This record gives sequence, structure tokens and C-alpha cells, in this order.
Amino acid sequence: MTAPDDNTINTTAELSEVYDKKNPFLSALMRRILLNGKDSAKETLHLEMCLAGSGLEYRPGDSLAIIPSNSPQVAGQVLEAGGFDAGETVELKGGAPRPLGDALATDLDITGVTGNVLKKYNTFAQSGKLESLLAKENKAALNDYLLGREVIDLLAEFPVPGLSAADFCGTLRKLQPRLYSIASSPKAHPGEVHLTIAVVRYNSHGRDREGVCSTLVADRVEIGGTLPVFLHHDKNFKLPADGNTPIIMVGPGTGIAPFRAFVEERAAIGATGKSWLFFGDQHHATDYLYGDEWERHLADARLSRIDHAFSRDQAHKVYVQHRMLEHAAEMYSWLNDGAVFYVCGDASRMAKDVHEALITIGQQAGGKSREEAEAWVKRLQADKRYLRDVY
Repeated sequence: MTAPDDNTINTTAELSEVYDKKNPFLSALMRRILLNGKDSAKETLHLEMCLAGSGLEYRPGDSLAIIPSNSPQVAGQVLEAGGFDAGETVELKGGAPRPLGDALATDLDITGVTGNVLKKYNTFAQSGKLESLLAKENKAALNDYLLGREVIDLLAEFPVPGLSAADFCGTLRKLQPRLYSIASSPKAHPGEVHLTIAVVRYNSHGRDREGVCSTLVADRVEIGGTLPVFLHHDKNFKLPADGNTPIIMVGPGTGIAPFRAFVEERAAIGATGKSWLFFGDQHHATDYLYGDEWERHLADARLSRIDHAFSRDQAHKVYVQHRMLEHAAEMYSWLNDGAVFYVCGDASRMAKDVHEALITIGQQAGGKSREEAEAWVKRLQADKRYLRDVY
């Protein structure tokens, strides 16, 4: 599709040694494209980043980790809510003394709240409400409370006068890298790595919230600016070694990312195996991510088939698992012919629904009992012909 937001730069990176979590590579952001059309409820970005000179090598199915930094606005709100001084020196575990403002910007998770964070914070707050929420029998109430709340909510709702910066930092978790499935084949894009990232913005409990890393790449890094990154290799979520092997790919939303890499890779190596993609999102007109590319791949026979599930384009919701069931007989035939089945995306609901649909396909198209169909799916998993990258 034509991108309404397209910023481009050409750049190179400096040569260095081994890059990992402790020594990340500073990758220049070369291009950023908004994949959704006008009036979409979603904000999904395609990023192209430079790996030239890094020596970093990846394969389709791998992920790129970005080491994020917090929003300066959010860090400032936390400082204000707690009455802290940004210049006060703190010493984090395993690190040298540094200003609190710097620690909140790059070292500590100042958004996510867990039961453990609540427990540590309540050693200072001494709140009866928090103590009650942390009781074993109130797990459901705790989960409800945590939903959509952040560190600033704790400071505002349960203020601790005189809380030291060191004690406050001790209640927080370390800011963790964010892993994103790679959306490119290195054969198709040498010296580059592409990502597909959904930007998280929402309002909860009267406050605007934002995803730490997604808004970093959307708002706070200019084209030509750098992001600290390293590779995460996945030994299992890989294309079959034999290019003649059929593949079935289920990737709604940003779950489409690794399958863009898969199709590009198979095209680059001249693989002849059939390929079938299931893609879902809200609206065809605004949310058909990489739609122009998929249509070209279909026309060039680089992709054998694509089935769409645009959930909001009709009165009743249609998801990828529904499309699978509509084509149960053909899917079962592909799997019987040795196809490898891949799923990427949301683990909480989609992946479970797709798994259940696969069992149903075994029953409906394979004439199996529920028990036999479950055993059939387990064999596919054991034979590494049912592979998942879910989060």
C-alpha cells in the first residue's frame, strides 16, 4: 500500500566486534513507514535499520532486540509525583553511581507494575489496601488492579513522604530489551534488518499511556538516529531446509513480520514449495499490512495463496481461525503432504484459538476423534512441523 509517512536516509555503521545485550550495536534508522491507511484505529510501523559493518548475521525467523529508553515526559512525571530530585545520585545494583534522572531514563522500568513491585513498594507505603490486594486469596483483584496502571499511579495513590531515591529505585525492575520478529530476508536486503512494530497508545485510569519502545521508534528517534540492538537467534522457528516443502503461515497483525521474511527468502533462493498465508486485521482498506507486496508475490507465484480475515469489515467478527476452518479439507491435505505449519502473534488468545482450530481440522477433515486429533497435533509439534513464535 502507499505509505502516508515515508522518511528515508542512507547510512553505514562502524565496524566492531561482538554485539550482545551488554554491548549492543548502534543501528541507524534508515526508513520509517506508516503501514496503516488514513482513519485506521491502528498505528503500525515498518522500520528499516542499518547493519552494515556490524558483522551481525540473521536468518528469517530470528528476532532483533532493541534496548529502549523511557519517555522523558514519563520520567519527569515520575520525578514530580515522587518529589524526587533528578540530580540526586543513586547506585543501582551492579552499576556505578549516577544521577537519578539518568537511571529513570535508561535503566529502570518506570511503567510496568507487577505484584512484586507492589510488594516492595508497600514496605514503605504500608497501605492496607495494597496489603489486601497482595493476599494470596485476592489474586483476581490484584490482576484487575494492575491492569492499565503504572508506577506513577502508585506514587500518586499511595504517596510516601520522604521516600529516598535509593529506596524508590529498589522497588523497580530493570528496563528490559524488547524483541521483535525480523520482517526481512538478508538475501533480499543485505546490510539491513526490517521490523514491523505496532505503536501502543491508550488511556487508562484517567492517564494517557504509551508503549516504551514502540513510541521511542515512532516519536523519539529521527531518521539517521541510532538504536542499540542485538540479535536473538531462534533455532526452531525456521524455514524447512528443503525448499520444496509446502508451508502454511498464520500471522494476523504484526504477526505477519516473519512471514514477510520467509516469502522474501524463498523467492531469493528459488524455492519451489507451495506457500499459503493467513493474514488478519481490522479493515482491508486501512490495515492490509504489506498488501501491495503480497499481491505482487501472488502475481509472481512467490506466494501460492492468501486468505484474509478482516474482522471489522462485516457485521460478525471473522478471525484467522475461522478462515482456517473454512478451508479445513485443503489444509488437512497440505499437512498430510508434509507442509510445515507456522503461527506468529498474540499468545493470549489468537494462538490458542488457532491451536483449537487445528485440532478441529483434524476431526472434521481427518475423521479423527477429539483424542486422535489432539495426538495428531502433538505429532506435528514433535516433528517440528507446527512451529510458533508467540508473545
